[in-house]
Amino acid sequence: MTHPLIITAVRNQIGHIWLDRPTAYNAINLDSVRQLMAQLQQWEADDHIRAVVLRASGDKAFCAGGDIRELYDSHLQGTARKMQFFEEQYVLDQYIRAYRKPFIALAEGLVLGGGMGLFQGAAFRVITEKARLGMPETSIGYFPDVGGSYFLSRLAGALGNYLAVSGSIINADDGLYANLADYSVPAEKVAELDEQLDRLAWQEPAADCVRQLLEGLHVAPAAPGALEQARADIDLHFAHANMADIQQSLAGGTDWAQETLDLLRSRSPIAMVTALAMQERGRTLTMADCFAMELHVIAQWFDQGDFIEGVRALIVDKDKNPRWKYGTIEQVPKAAISAMLAGF
Repeated sequence: MTHPLIITAVRNQIGHIWLDRPTAYNAINLDSVRQLMAQLQQWEADDHIRAVVLRASGDKAFCAGGDIRELYDSHLQGTARKMQFFEEQYVLDQYIRAYRKPFIALAEGLVLGGGMGLFQGAAFRVITEKARLGMPETSIGYFPDVGGSYFLSRLAGALGNYLAVSGSIINADDGLYANLADYSVPAEKVAELDEQLDRLAWQEPAADCVRQLLEGLHVAPAAPGALEQARADIDLHFAHANMADIQQSLAGGTDWAQETLDLLRSRSPIAMVTALAMQERGRTLTMADCFAMELHVIAQWFDQGDFIEGVRALIVDKDKNPRWKYGTIEQVPKAAISAMLAGF
């Protein structure tokens, strides 16, 4: 029997699920995806359940993403498990987006990669001031997936391009500003949130009951955050449709621009070029087509991209010196990117 990777409880007709791998920052793998899917399907079919809350054990991470070490090992061993994980994870992410009952995601700590796939699909995206959100995939030779080509590409201005390419991780206030979260509840009031959920008097529609409760606990940012302060720079430099123009624009700019340029030079060139291309395409695609495009590229990426080298350098050997496939973005063949994206 598969070891339980989630904890569940039902109170006041609300199903609560905790991702329960705190020592692994609640990273998800194929087993946890299957356990989540089975539980959510059971509750969706149960007329007694009025809403669902997804959260995590501990306050260090809601979910730091997919278990990249398992994916690394699966590829080297030649097993099918890695693609099974991606395919079933994508089904779960889309299922959450279409869930027929109010779905609340409550996040503290890290919300990264695959964790963003779960979180962004929720009807009510709730964070505390401890939340840190991002799609840092380019730092490990990968690209934002789990719908990142859809939800990032629809952010205001050039925020999506910036977050996708740079892999920057933002704080709670910036998450609200970027529209990657809906409500912020102080960590000290999470217990009060639970108490109010336990006492909630259900009326129809149930979603209105949940919304009213969350609006009563929400605390808006007191002042502009770092992302808002950098917004003019972001829109100026990251509105370009190719990486060469972005880097040229950043060169000789403000201190923020120079720091960002230095950051980009640490990222995988092929990952950045691919991430930007997928943002540009994603803006015109449906959510389902964005997921299909990402899966199509994933099926090729382990052989053609930098993921294996990135995981080796940062997770396995920990030398923090990845030897990327291409030394600069200028060396990345445009034809290779076009070929990966063709025909999905």
